[in-house]
Amino acid sequence: MIRKSGDRGYIHVYTGNGKGKTTAALGLAFRAMGSGKRSYIAQFMKGQEYGEVRAAAMVSSYITIEQFGEKEPCHICGTPSDENIKMAQHGLNAARNAMLSGDFDIIILDEINVALFYNLITTQDILDFMSRTPCAVELILTGRYAADEVIQAADLVSDMVEIKHYFKKGILAR
Repeated sequence: MIRKSGDRGYIHVYTGNGKGKTTAALGLAFRAMGSGKRSYIAQFMKGQEYGEVRAAAMVSSYITIEQFGEKEPCHICGTPSDENIKMAQHGLNAARNAMLSGDFDIIILDEINVALFYNLITTQDILDFMSRTPCAVELILTGRYAADEVIQAADLVSDMVEIKHYFKKGILAR
């Protein structure tokens, strides 16, 4: 079968130290919803009820978010706990099942690059996931510290560069 270019899904990586990686991924899900497409978002290292979780609940027939992290912000120093590793592995398995179910057009692995950086998963875990992505599924991986191998395997890479941020003035995330 000959596929139209619009039928092919691509693999995106949104990385870098600037703000906007998760926001860009959520924007893609929101735009897809306008075309009747469904998105699944696995949030790694996040267990808090962020605004996007509440918003997704309002449009749950189009956007599904599952979190695979602790209720408190995850700050890993040294060797990660077995529990953090289990949560990340569970998230990767849940996202893989969602991706292969045929129920979703877009799969977003939010903060997956950070989970890799903190050794909750391996580079090979991500590359295997990427290689199993069905042709029609768009896959988005977010988080700073994207591995070179992941960047090379992607179709699109955006590096969010911080120029100025209010956090440096002591203003917390809102």
